[in-house]
Amino acid sequence: MELIRGLHNIREKHKGCVLTIGKFDGVHLGHRAVLTNVVERARELGLPSTVMVFEPQPEEVFSPDSAPARLSRLRDKYEQLKAVGIDRLLCVKFDSQFAGMSPEKFVESLLVNQLGIQYLVIGDDFRFGKGRVGDFTTLKKAGDSFGFSVVSTQSFRRKDCRISSTEVRSALANGDFKEAEAMLGRPYEIAGKVVHGEKKGRTIGFPTANVLLKRCKTPVNGVFAVKVNIDKQTVYGVANVGTRPTLDGQRAQLEVHLFDFNKKLYGQTIRVQLMAKLRNEKKFDNFELLHQQIIRDAEQAKVLVGNL
Repeated sequence: MELIRGLHNIREKHKGCVLTIGKFDGVHLGHRAVLTNVVERARELGLPSTVMVFEPQPEEVFSPDSAPARLSRLRDKYEQLKAVGIDRLLCVKFDSQFAGMSPEKFVESLLVNQLGIQYLVIGDDFRFGKGRVGDFTTLKKAGDSFGFSVVSTQSFRRKDCRISSTEVRSALANGDFKEAEAMLGRPYEIAGKVVHGEKKGRTIGFPTANVLLKRCKTPVNGVFAVKVNIDKQTVYGVANVGTRPTLDGQRAQLEVHLFDFNKKLYGQTIRVQLMAKLRNEKKFDNFELLHQQIIRDAEQAKVLVGNL
């Protein structure tokens, strides 16, 4: 699958496509029902199937404090969209300049002149352009004028499909990973590159693989029993997702202590599957109290994974 980063990288060869636009956060089964139909329609028309997403997401620009937690980063979306069979992913930088584009320019300049869309699949609640005055009706009228078809994503959803990213976030926040898995169509994972940490865990016998969570908010927080696949080996462990308040941490990160595993993982990308929540993150009065709690967490996690 081709990744086009930014409008300035759209070339003449990219003209002509079946397009859908959205956040596709989590790429859950509701999304997949739509995406599969986009792929099928693209094949019928002999055109590339294309997905347009925005980075950062609009809410993260306009109201970062109240923006929803991210289920997936761009890399995660790329992998899931590729698995569905999408041909191209167009990632548009969302900033004040792009947000100020008029609906007319969005349609004529971007959709028609640059992308040459023939078929557009869009949510009927989609808003675009300066002041968010462009809507589904605007696009339908533009389609009639410029000769492209516009259909609602609702046309491609199963009647019993009530899955939403909001519901997936709710299940994760409640520690209901089975329900989240049922909606996603796969286990929920956090992926990222292992970076060097402060190595304090190593001093107490609990070395951790540290992954920075490059997102405004995470949909989960606390301590979890986890499973990680490394070099075709399944390794279990205990993980903390949060800011590490006892150590006066500021940035959200994932810290994973793997049981019976001592290989170095620096620079590698790992995928951490959350299996069960043990407790919320809390601030301890001193590092020794944290140490004692980590021992209890690890013992509880070993019992849990042994029973799953």
